[in-house]
Amino acid sequence: QVQLVESGGGLVQAGGSLRLSCAASGRTFSRYRMGWFRQTPGKEREFVARISSNGGSTAYSDSVKGRFAISRDNAKNTVYLQMNSLKPEDTAVYYCAAGYDGDAFLRYNYWGQGTQVTVSS
Repeated sequence: QVQLVESGGGLVQAGGSLRLSCAASGRTFSRYRMGWFRQTPGKEREFVARISSNGGSTAYSDSVKGRFAISRDNAKNTVYLQMNSLKPEDTAVYYCAAGYDGDAFLRYNYWGQGTQVTVSS
């Protein structure tokens, strides 16, 4: 079992920055691929970014590429999402998730409770 707790959300003006954190419980954090997703009311959850278990591989959605950066610190059991040049359309609840790194289908087995990010224009 892995428990995930997000933090760092809030209200920011367009063009600003936020850094989200996701702290994981357990001693096997370094075995998991980690991802960030987001969701707005009435829409499906959307992939934002992912990072491999050792941090050597990352991927981003086209909508955030070049503006967001995912990273992890396995010694601290934490994954981060640095969000720069924020836009009003980035407003959403952001979730972190953990999945087994060997899963070719990139499924996620554990989810956090989410943190709200609101970008004002």
